[in-house]
Amino acid sequence: MELLHSHRLEVLSIAVALAAIGAGTAYYFYFIKKPKGCLDPENFKEFKLVKRTQLSHNVAKFIFALPTPTSVLGLPIGQHMSCKGKDSLGEDVVKPYTPTTLDSDVGYFELVIKMYPQGRMSHHFREMCEGDYLAVKGPKGRFKYQPGQVRAFGMLAGGTGITPMFQVTRAILENPSDNTKVHLIYANVTYEDILLKEELDNFAANFSNRFTVYYVLNQPPEGWDGGVGFISKEMIQTHCPPPATDIQILRCGPPPMNKAMAGHLEALGYTSQMQFKF
Repeated sequence: MELLHSHRLEVLSIAVALAAIGAGTAYYFYFIKKPKGCLDPENFKEFKLVKRTQLSHNVAKFIFALPTPTSVLGLPIGQHMSCKGKDSLGEDVVKPYTPTTLDSDVGYFELVIKMYPQGRMSHHFREMCEGDYLAVKGPKGRFKYQPGQVRAFGMLAGGTGITPMFQVTRAILENPSDNTKVHLIYANVTYEDILLKEELDNFAANFSNRFTVYYVLNQPPEGWDGGVGFISKEMIQTHCPPPATDIQILRCGPPPMNKAMAGHLEALGYTSQMQFKF
């Protein structure tokens, strides 16, 4: 009986060790030694739409398959890719998008798209059906994130400008060795316009010591307890890290918002080195 108990303990110890080795290998493979990605920076490549999920009247989630179940997209954290489609007149249109997935998501990538009535690329996504193909080229962008490059990020996002913020935030929070703190202010017109709210709220609940989010609405519903109007200097002072050499404020939104945020940040003492606009 004692011999059997000893054997079981040995088997259990081996299983635990193998699980730890497997987890460590996966972490090394996807966060440190990334496999070669599927993107081409010079040429468009086509990827098949395998699932489309309508999230609201004008927002949908699109999942595209990569060539194999173990393929990765190959998009550095904080960068974007160019997507090509046809507008309502049948003419080619190219627009940048940031996936909500990371290279730790193997075999596919995901886009959350808000489709505007007059948007040329919005027309292409509105018409896309499962089985269709999307032409993609990349990676593109000046932002290259390295774990621990700053002590904390302040993030100012408006509307669809949340997608690069979400990608960076997710990479930080899912990396157990990255202690960077993230403070997000996310502005929209109405409550229904808030993209990825469930995911952001889960981040805030599960990583409360590393991530905070403050929502701002221009047309809030009754009983709203978040910010009202537009992002103000006072909101930035309250919800973002103060100016310092080891912090950075990221911003992404419509041009009028970007211009207003640049003025607020300058007035609050954030230098150009402390800021980045996607």
